Amino acid sequence: MTRRRAFMAGRDRQQRPVALVTGAGRSAGIAASVVVKLAQTGWDVGFTYWTPYDERMPWGADPEAVRQLRDRAGEHGAATAATEADLSDPDAAAAVLETVERELGPVTALVLAHCESVDSGLLDTTVESFDRHFAVNARASWLLIREYAQRFQGAHGTGRIISLTSDHTAGNLPYGASKGALDRITLAAARELAHLGVTANAVNPGPTDTGWMTAEVKDAVLRSTPLGRLGLPQDCANLVAFLCSTNGGWINGQLLHSDGGFA
Repeated sequence: MTRRRAFMAGRDRQQRPVALVTGAGRSAGIAASVVVKLAQTGWDVGFTYWTPYDERMPWGADPEAVRQLRDRAGEHGAATAATEADLSDPDAAAAVLETVERELGPVTALVLAHCESVDSGLLDTTVESFDRHFAVNARASWLLIREYAQRFQGAHGTGRIISLTSDHTAGNLPYGASKGALDRITLAAARELAHLGVTANAVNPGPTDTGWMTAEVKDAVLRSTPLGRLGLPQDCANLVAFLCSTNGGWINGQLLHSDGGFA
């Protein structure tokens, strides 16, 4: 018997539902905070990451992130399943759900926190970049939601879909446009998956301090936020955990702003 199977045999699997969180490749990111918060609140958590994306971003790859995230979740009693997945591949969604189901069990909550995000505007966005943004941010999200719905076996009212979105468009056109498409996909799920008792909501966390902000950006965000501080990954994670809880079950089909009043 493998160590994983021995672990599974030694505990009641009904005690911890399973969540899948995408885009958890950085320790400082929102997705990583969501993984830890869900572990704290009683979930086993599968998560995806994609190192080549982080490698081409200004912050670079975080080679210890996956191990550290598994350790942090494990401290709260959570079993984890980490999968490196190129979500621009149309076959990735089914493969990810299959892996998480095999290692942890059926997925009850799907949290879409992955993204492609490269700054460019109307005049300088390339076709390749535009297509990649939509492939990752919109198409992959649709495919993950579809695969999740086809596999969902939970009791009516227990299922959760939460997508992380953005209203940034000017100077960030392909990201903002593809996130707008994600909003519509999520809101469609709230209606079309009603027969499964699955709720679907989009969360806009606003500018969040995950290490990408320059001093100038931080100053501008602080001046535009009535509460006088920067958004933190934990702020979004707290809302996601609430939406995933039984107390969040009556919230459905909403675009929620969790940004301290940023304007």
